[in-house]
Amino acid sequence: MPANGNSPLKLQFGLINYEGRYLTAEAFGFKVNASAPSLKKKQIWTLEQDSQDSQVVYLRSHLGRYLASDKDGKVTCEADGHNSDCRFLIVAQSDGRWALQSEQHLRFFGGSQDYLSCFAQVITDAELWAVHLALHPQANLLSVARKRYAHLSMEDGEIAVDLNIPWGVAALLTLTYLNGKYCLKTCDSRFLSNDGKLLTQGGRTTAYTLELKCGKLAFKDCEGKYLSPMGPTGTLRSGRCSKPGKDELFDLEESHPQVVLMAANGRYVSIRQGVSLAANQEDETDMETFQMEIDKETKMCAFRTSQGNYWALVSHGGIQSTATEVSANTMFAVEWLGHKVALKANNGKYICTKKNGQLVAVSDSIGEDEQLTLKLINRPMLILRGENGFICHHKNSNTLDASRSVYDIFTLQFSNGAYHIQGVDGRFWYVNNAGLVCSDGEVPEDLTVELLEHGRLAIRAKNGKYLRGDQGGTLKADGPSLSSSALWEY
Repeated sequence: MPANGNSPLKLQFGLINYEGRYLTAEAFGFKVNASAPSLKKKQIWTLEQDSQDSQVVYLRSHLGRYLASDKDGKVTCEADGHNSDCRFLIVAQSDGRWALQSEQHLRFFGGSQDYLSCFAQVITDAELWAVHLALHPQANLLSVARKRYAHLSMEDGEIAVDLNIPWGVAALLTLTYLNGKYCLKTCDSRFLSNDGKLLTQGGRTTAYTLELKCGKLAFKDCEGKYLSPMGPTGTLRSGRCSKPGKDELFDLEESHPQVVLMAANGRYVSIRQGVSLAANQEDETDMETFQMEIDKETKMCAFRTSQGNYWALVSHGGIQSTATEVSANTMFAVEWLGHKVALKANNGKYICTKKNGQLVAVSDSIGEDEQLTLKLINRPMLILRGENGFICHHKNSNTLDASRSVYDIFTLQFSNGAYHIQGVDGRFWYVNNAGLVCSDGEVPEDLTVELLEHGRLAIRAKNGKYLRGDQGGTLKADGPSLSSSALWEY
């Protein structure tokens, strides 16, 4: 495992046939068709590799069932385990499309609308599927060969692959999908060209075909060459290879939230002075930035330093950045108090800031010294995905749609414990009298952001209600309490 302690993201995607329609798993009768015009929940497939033979893959639907083909070419999606009819081989084409071959019967899968079968003996256009990644588009990129992460190097004007831990906003990359190709976008909204330069506009040289090899990703440019890290800093650009080897392979990893914390004394919590945590700094540097790793089950949070260690509760309530792995004493409960947070340690006590700035977990209740201002620093570009799709500007009104297959990129601005969300046109989100979230505000309106679950946040409006998508897909501020409809991947 790389230093970040992350496993690669499970590859989820949509498969688009030659008519531009997505492979769909219907909830009724476990039927499959290729009728849907866009990528929503029913069109998402998860790739699972066989434990014995890495060439063999299984395609799992959103219902947890597997695509299968019998000897007569009949296709179903009912199997609840890896049986022999579910074993497929991916035959990748030069344009990045896949042909899926039944390993058992050696026939190819294809067709259109309700007429799908796995009976073709040769590959024609009807047996080719384009791959549309369904992951949240913002992630960290890890080079398999170098075991280092990519980041924007401002001074060199390039993406360098030389980070041990993907730290700070520069390590956040956005994968944008357009017409079957992908672009890599840096945190300052520039596109990676195949010569390693960063361009403000996307074009032919910034579009890559995504290929899959042994569960890893390779990016093929418009000349048929592959991106790889070059030279001492690992400058990301196309090399001379027209076949991907280890140097050309990458993993996408989830990007954890990274935050800075300000105590009641107006100073930032830091590890600059040694192992004991203290709120005594006026600047935000890597020493004052911490990665929040939220446990999927307990929702408790571990705080990781840029050195790779965790905050830990030690004797007498002290908090030190000495732990090398997660344990009960490195987990903290985060209580969200509007514009502030309080942190409760494993001893049941709240962390408070002493007069000298030191942090100790000794308080039974929350007063001013137990409150911290938490600021998210590595999502200046915000893409939100809910249970029904992405948040996007509504085509014909000033409201927002929360069930789209395409996303808009919003700007997240911090303001004294609250956040302002701004659209591409420079206008702000606000909540109108009917509880609708509108996107054409002249002045910013305070929203509070709560990082509640692993990979998901909630947003509260000033009416105290949570933002959620209604039945029709419109974004409203009317969630009285937390529910799955009020949680957003970010």
